[in-house]
Amino acid sequence: MNDVAPETLRLDKWLWYARFCKTRSLATAMCRNGDVRVNRQPVRKSNQAVRAGDVLTFAQGPRIRVIRILALGTRRGPAPEAQTLYEDISPPMPPREQHTAAPGARATGAGRPTKRERRAIDRLRDR
Repeated sequence: MNDVAPETLRLDKWLWYARFCKTRSLATAMCRNGDVRVNRQPVRKSNQAVRAGDVLTFAQGPRIRVIRILALGTRRGPAPEAQTLYEDISPPMPPREQHTAAPGARATGAGRPTKRERRAIDRLRDR
């Protein structure tokens, strides 16, 4: 076996090793859709070679991630091992705004109100 770490690695493999994608096929799709930038240049190939020092920019949920590659890795290991492969240089998330909606309004995605919550909403609306 060769114990020397390679100088470059495929982008989709690195995203999978660093645990930014659950599967390698999701990492490949992310690259092919043009959702990843390497050193500010859009990438459309999953076999794009990356090396230590490259900066990746991509969206992950509601957040834009800016990642500097520190190491390439040789396997998809546990999360603590994956976190040693990169440095997160993303701008901090803005603080969540205070909920200033109308009385009885519910947060999006909060699910269906319980019976107790429905009664409280009715009391608020009747006033």
